[in-house]
Amino acid sequence: MERALQENIHFMWLSAMQRPDHNTLNRFRSGVLKGVLGEVFSQVVLLLAEEGLLDLKSGYTDGTKIESVANKYTFVWGKGIKTSKERIKKQLSELLDYAQQMAEEELQDVSLETFQKVRAEKVAQTIEKIDSALADKPVAKKVKQKLNYAKKHWPDKLKEYQQKEEVLNGGNSYSKTDPDATFMRMKDDHMGNGQLKAAYNWQQTTSGQFILGYSLHQTTNDTTVLKDHLEVLEEQLGTLPKELCADAGYGSEENYKMLEEKQVEAYVKYSYFHKEESKKWREDPFRVQNLYYNPEQDCYYCPMGQAMIKLKEGQRKTANGFVQHLTYYQARNCRGCPLRGMCHKSAGNRTIEVNHSLNAYRKQAKQRLTSERGLFHRSQRPQEVEAVFGHIKSNRKFNRLMLKGLQKTEIEIGLLSLAHNLLKKCSKAWENIQRQKASAYFQLEKITSKIVPPLANNLTPKVSI
Repeated sequence: MERALQENIHFMWLSAMQRPDHNTLNRFRSGVLKGVLGEVFSQVVLLLAEEGLLDLKSGYTDGTKIESVANKYTFVWGKGIKTSKERIKKQLSELLDYAQQMAEEELQDVSLETFQKVRAEKVAQTIEKIDSALADKPVAKKVKQKLNYAKKHWPDKLKEYQQKEEVLNGGNSYSKTDPDATFMRMKDDHMGNGQLKAAYNWQQTTSGQFILGYSLHQTTNDTTVLKDHLEVLEEQLGTLPKELCADAGYGSEENYKMLEEKQVEAYVKYSYFHKEESKKWREDPFRVQNLYYNPEQDCYYCPMGQAMIKLKEGQRKTANGFVQHLTYYQARNCRGCPLRGMCHKSAGNRTIEVNHSLNAYRKQAKQRLTSERGLFHRSQRPQEVEAVFGHIKSNRKFNRLMLKGLQKTEIEIGLLSLAHNLLKKCSKAWENIQRQKASAYFQLEKITSKIVPPLANNLTPKVSI
């Protein structure tokens, strides 16, 4: 851009002959745009809505993983840290057991409970006590070597693990060169190999292939980010679409309930929406979804007609902290049943888990998705938000972010979204101009076809033989 402002006449005209260097441009992008880009984006969307180019009443939501600029070989894994800490704890307990056998009196007040959380300070204190207790004892050479290694390395390692866990902040992984990025499973390459790279989850809501709102997330699962995405969308536009269409990745009880509370009509699939339409699914009498439920007696009936009575109620908490209420039903007696081998594999009577609230939301979603309006939204969704991602990532070759950190990458995504809407607006304007030209040519041809033939007949000389 700096070079273009000096060489390209179009850029020189746009900048009124001002020539800022690349540092000034970067400071403007990271500093000035930080607080105003969202407002500028929302104003452009509202202007497009006033011109009738998009509809704020209905939106299509989907997400894509976009690669971070971080080095893909700088992995830090939460599971790896946990495994290393458990290994240190196990080896320290072995050292403590050996030391207590050699010097029981000196280590009476030391036990595994004192370093249950495997903290660097506690581990260092325990190692020091073991070392002092075995100082005048005949200790095996291997034990002495392990004790010296533990004294030299373990406290520093545990401090390093603690710092990494603070950066993880409950996440599964991060990159050393971009701690805000998360390692995600990208689409397979041309050889069919899975790719694990540092990336962000880019969520979009579109209408007419224009972007209504965008958000960037550090989690891979689309299900858990819909709530945060809609909050950002509402903040950007000041309102939410009355209708929202999304694929099965968003079909959870939490999302259905949240959309209902926000008075948004949800055209959102659930995990087995298409599978239950198959003949194999519908004709499977042992599937929980196909068992007959009696709401008056609150019981299910197995394929043999035996009542499955209510056993107990329970709860389960999701990754977002949402509490699901579950009900468990159990058959009274499966012993001797001729269908038992096909019905279930458990040792006792069959027990099923049912979420009545989620089943009600799924029933409502199916009614909407199979309605005339639902069929329209389902046909539009693939050519809406997925086409936008295709334009940005394939046509414009933007497959990797250029900035590091969540705040800077959000600005970068905002600029991309704003540029997409403006380019789409120009494309629509050009289409209108071409359409008007074609109409004008058609009208001109229609007029000239009425005028030219009579003139030609009058000017043609009559020749007689």
